[in-house]
Amino acid sequence: MARLPAVTVNAAVVVAAALLCAAAFAQDTRVILLGTGTPNPDPDRMGPAAAVVSGDRVYIVDCGAGIVRRAAQAGIEMKQLTRAFITHLHSDHTVGLPDLIFTPAVTGRISPLEIYGPPGVRAMTSHVMKAWKEDMNIRLHGLEPAVPQAYIVQAHDVKPGEIYRDDNVRVVVIAVQHGSWKYAYGYRFEAKDKTIVFSGDTTYSPALARAAAGCDILVHEVYSAAGLAKRTPDWRRYHAAFHTSGADLGRLAAEVKPKKLVLYHQLPMGETEEEVLAEIRERYAGEIVYGKDLDVIR
Repeated sequence: MARLPAVTVNAAVVVAAALLCAAAFAQDTRVILLGTGTPNPDPDRMGPAAAVVSGDRVYIVDCGAGIVRRAAQAGIEMKQLTRAFITHLHSDHTVGLPDLIFTPAVTGRISPLEIYGPPGVRAMTSHVMKAWKEDMNIRLHGLEPAVPQAYIVQAHDVKPGEIYRDDNVRVVVIAVQHGSWKYAYGYRFEAKDKTIVFSGDTTYSPALARAAAGCDILVHEVYSAAGLAKRTPDWRRYHAAFHTSGADLGRLAAEVKPKKLVLYHQLPMGETEEEVLAEIRERYAGEIVYGKDLDVIR
């Protein structure tokens, strides 16, 4: 019997590969949906917000109403709330910004907060800090024990492209079309173990499709086309220009081919969850998660 030639494996290569796999496993990058709602005041769905958790670091995407309490429910520590990425400046995505700035500062954050978003987020943050000036003066200079570093906020107006990088993730801004907004963004998070893309609020976006191609998790907004057809003409014009229908999301997902498509900021407009999913599945056969608050997606 012929004997196969011996194969010499460099031990250092084996060890390096094993360490790389172990590091990726330890990172366990995942999405926690902190809020899947819209401006509609649904008590079961907080305002739009999510957390990308990678290793011991947390990256917040959008600041809808109830964000900090949902983060606490999800087991996120206040000291981890130090990085936030805003998709656009609509109120339902930013009304929780004062909450993110001040609540963790009082309850456990020990380092500054970094905020990234479209042009205008720096001015918005500056106005928030001015509005709560008296609160900060009392907390920092009264009798209450305080951590001055926790009240430092660095806000950055950013443009499309890479805007952040650390040992765990690289973050890239994707310009999307959200009606008449001049600046609206999606975000791509690249970690060692997976890639996660958020659509933000947008219509069908070829740019997003290209940037998200082959990602592990695509978190995307959606509305029901059947539900919208029952609305008045003014609302039909609005949603068609600002948001993504189930059919268009199915088309985009078929191009992207994510391992998981996660729906948030859902606007079913009277249709059932199954009916919304059916619209998407007319063009896309992959795995879909109809997101709910506090869902953890791996």
